[in-house]
Amino acid sequence: MTAKISLQRLRKVFNARTSRVVTGLHEVTFGVAAGEFVCLLGPSGCGKSTILNIVAGLEGGFDGTVLLDGAPLADHGGGPRPVGYVFQEPRLLPWLTVEQNVHFALGCQNLPRPTWGERTDRVLRMVGLDDFRHHYAHQLSGGMQQRTAIARALAIDPEVLLMDEPFSSLDEFTARDLRKQLLAIWAETGKTILFVTHNSFEATFLADRILLMSRRPGRIFDELAITLPRPRQYDDPDVFEVSRVVVGKFFKGIDQD
Repeated sequence: MTAKISLQRLRKVFNARTSRVVTGLHEVTFGVAAGEFVCLLGPSGCGKSTILNIVAGLEGGFDGTVLLDGAPLADHGGGPRPVGYVFQEPRLLPWLTVEQNVHFALGCQNLPRPTWGERTDRVLRMVGLDDFRHHYAHQLSGGMQQRTAIARALAIDPEVLLMDEPFSSLDEFTARDLRKQLLAIWAETGKTILFVTHNSFEATFLADRILLMSRRPGRIFDELAITLPRPRQYDDPDVFEVSRVVVGKFFKGIDQD
């Protein structure tokens, strides 16, 4: 079966202001199957976000191959890619309401205007914001702003959802609610999710599989299949135990770099 996302020997080099060449990613190879929830777990600065930016088509200048549905990124042309992106910060347009922020994303994808109403209604119900559609960003809590960002990404009905530490700036109580809501959305939609985090417990709670990344230059040095039954519970001792194993493997791999 063809992977939904496939990276083969991905390498990314940056030119620093001092003219010093910095290798950000080195020989990164992995795949994500259709409908799979995969977490990239690694230290700050290891290139996790760079991987998402490359898959989303936001960053070029790399060596190696990146495939979506078996086709190189270039083959998707200048049209919409089957990818939604949720950033660490909501990045809402403050002069637009929740509903209008979703409409903005639909317009950027050149989707037919007659479909906007149904799409917007569906995703706002999905994230529990139907009653807040006319609110502006400053009227929303941090969690509600991030739910708006998730709705905006889902509205274009992407085949792949890229998520870059979307809950890291939230308090743990809010983050726990949103993780559960994300898993409910994933179960309902069957999206393929590539999720970046540096939180081992979060990765264990969410993922089918965790890919462990080294310090820069980032590379995948191990992967773990998380076979815990779903739905997972925050107070399940098995979740804590698997998270502990993940931490052990992570620090062992980091220390060997």
